[in-house]
Amino acid sequence: MAGEVVTGYHSRHAPVGIFRWLTTTNHHEIGILYLANSFLFFLIGGVLALLMRTELAYPGRTIVDASTYMELFTMHGTTMIFLVAIPILAGFGNLMVPPLIGAKDMAFPRINALSFWLIPTAGVIMWLGAANIGWTGYTPLSVYDKSFGVDMWIVGLQLLGISSTAGAINFLVTIFRHRAPGITFNNLSLFVWSIMVTQGLVLLATPVLAGGLFILLLDRHGMTAFLSPLVGGDPIMWQHLFWFYSHPAVYIMILPAMGIISEVIPRMSHKPIFGYKAIALSTVAIGFLSFGVWVHHMFTTGLSISARLPFMIITLAIAVPSGIKIFNWIATMWGGAIELKAPMLFAIGFVTMFVIGGINGVFQAPIPLDYPLQDTYWVVAHLHYVLFGGTILGVFSGFYFWFPRMSKRMYSERLARWHFGFTMIGFNAVFFTMHFLGLEGMPRRIYDYSQFYDLQFLWTLNWLATLGAFVLGFGQVFFLANIVWTFVKGPVSDPDPWGEIPAQMHEPRVPGVPVYAMPIHAMANGGSPEGSTESRESPRAP
Repeated sequence: MAGEVVTGYHSRHAPVGIFRWLTTTNHHEIGILYLANSFLFFLIGGVLALLMRTELAYPGRTIVDASTYMELFTMHGTTMIFLVAIPILAGFGNLMVPPLIGAKDMAFPRINALSFWLIPTAGVIMWLGAANIGWTGYTPLSVYDKSFGVDMWIVGLQLLGISSTAGAINFLVTIFRHRAPGITFNNLSLFVWSIMVTQGLVLLATPVLAGGLFILLLDRHGMTAFLSPLVGGDPIMWQHLFWFYSHPAVYIMILPAMGIISEVIPRMSHKPIFGYKAIALSTVAIGFLSFGVWVHHMFTTGLSISARLPFMIITLAIAVPSGIKIFNWIATMWGGAIELKAPMLFAIGFVTMFVIGGINGVFQAPIPLDYPLQDTYWVVAHLHYVLFGGTILGVFSGFYFWFPRMSKRMYSERLARWHFGFTMIGFNAVFFTMHFLGLEGMPRRIYDYSQFYDLQFLWTLNWLATLGAFVLGFGQVFFLANIVWTFVKGPVSDPDPWGEIPAQMHEPRVPGVPVYAMPIHAMANGGSPEGSTESRESPRAP
């Protein structure tokens, strides 16, 4: 029946222990599985980053050779993007979208479970292969490299594409068909808005990458010749296919984090969100414009200037809706009773680091400036300010904000502050330094820079970046310690310990939506306090 929600369990004889987690179809538990799996790969990918930075701390060969370095580089990029940043935000979607729209579960619980379990399966396949072609898989190298690891890399990405596509359909059907009667697009949570636009991007962009991977696999085994220049193929075609997916994928990784920030800042400022409609529409605008910027990754590939100019203009224009969000978040904080708890600290960190990432991206967008900066460490700095300074800091903000809901315990604020401090200091030490490496012309994807003229200066900068990387890595120890402490000694907490903003206290409630999951925006047309079916009590364990 249309609108019916199938719950995860129908009987009191539900599985217990490890078997429960292996067979669950409950959105809350699947969301936790997404987060746990992504944090595990985050730690593994971080170790690879430390190994690369150790190699680059000194000129010449230090701990690995060129081939091993390329494997580290390939698996670090693949892990952090495809196994961490994209699925971890789907985990927050699983955790919070159903309660924010008044649904009991996702529309298709079993498909939801399948979408998750494909991710660790794909991760194992790719890690067993350990390809050394770079995380972008540029042709013709990925065509002519006959190692079996490249085939496993392709298969793993295809499985991740199936997972993402199935998840996108599930999210969109859930949001469009299973909202509570009082939840409309005029009062929809901004986090749900971001998930909805993100899943639209996934549904439109992922098939393009899947097609490119299929072509690459056929070319590798001599069945076709689309990408092989030796037989008349065009290796640049792969870049078009890859970046047509991968630049929208940047916003697949950042939009849900922006949605998290749009939930955290009003709650921790104790003010309603400023410019609700502007933030919602800017989310849609980012999604629309993201499909018109992929060629800015290819300004140095020989394309005609007439083909490049429109992409330069759209690259500059896409900064406008992001700027709208920044100004609205600042306006929300302005004059508010701000609580500088861990969620708010990481939210402020997100805003500041994302501004830096946006500015250095706009700086590089003009074609003349792209020429000297393309494929240098400037690009590495920009990428990490957007994806770590943006996505990962947003993830930490959301984690601390919703951790009491997941664990029903309160984390240690002291450990969270140490985590924030070391993360911010280490992050800026390693990646801000890379701007200067890029300006000095140091290319990325190399493991030795001893042949450069100004060796002493590059050595100093790389040593500082490596030191910053270890400070950043050490900061994550506080995060792990906080999780352990919370489950061992953490005090029992209300699912929403942050309280309500003043303007919400007397707003009408939507029946079926718990108070702690209410959208920050005012609930026009939404139920009444007496009609609410859930109180502020802690929810039952799923």
